Amino acid sequence: MLNNLQHYRVVLGSASPRRQQLLAGIGLPFEVEVRPTDESFDQELRAHEIPLHIATSKAEVFSPDLGRADIIITADTVVWINDHVMNKPVDRTEAIEMISELSGNVHDVYTAVCVLSTQGKISFWDETRVHFSKLDQDEIAFYVDQYKPFDKAGAYGAQDWIGLVGIDKLEGSYFNVMGLPVHKLYAVLKNVPPLG
Repeated sequence: MLNNLQHYRVVLGSASPRRQQLLAGIGLPFEVEVRPTDESFDQELRAHEIPLHIATSKAEVFSPDLGRADIIITADTVVWINDHVMNKPVDRTEAIEMISELSGNVHDVYTAVCVLSTQGKISFWDETRVHFSKLDQDEIAFYVDQYKPFDKAGAYGAQDWIGLVGIDKLEGSYFNVMGLPVHKLYAVLKNVPPLG
């Protein structure tokens, strides 16, 4: 599948093992290259606007070197709860605080993707609503100490122990919670014109 991309060089601009695993899962050959990016954002941005801004910023650092056969894919994921954003925790204390807020609550996970080529830029996002069961402090501390989720928005990975025992229900794409709405990305890539 995706034979239209066979003459392209596809680059995933993400160090996330989950995103790499998901992109590989659709059978698309790609390289990984991560470039330093300013991931700050205007505090007025809300919900999906935040990862859209950051995913676009991650893609635009590739613009000066973009070749005709290059397709750059970047993404960013945030957790949104109680009208505020949760990014990656800075330390154990913050990770425990984040999961304590998620515990027994419902939150939204937004992942935005930017696909950049010399033909233009396509950005999109997906939303998944996650229902968390109530976890006690021992369970939360166990998860943080064993899994060290410091590279994950909201301090948790849905594919980890905490997802197995703590997620009651998902409304939307599970893969979006993992960090890449693959179904939407596949639809965009399918429409890329083949290189002549």
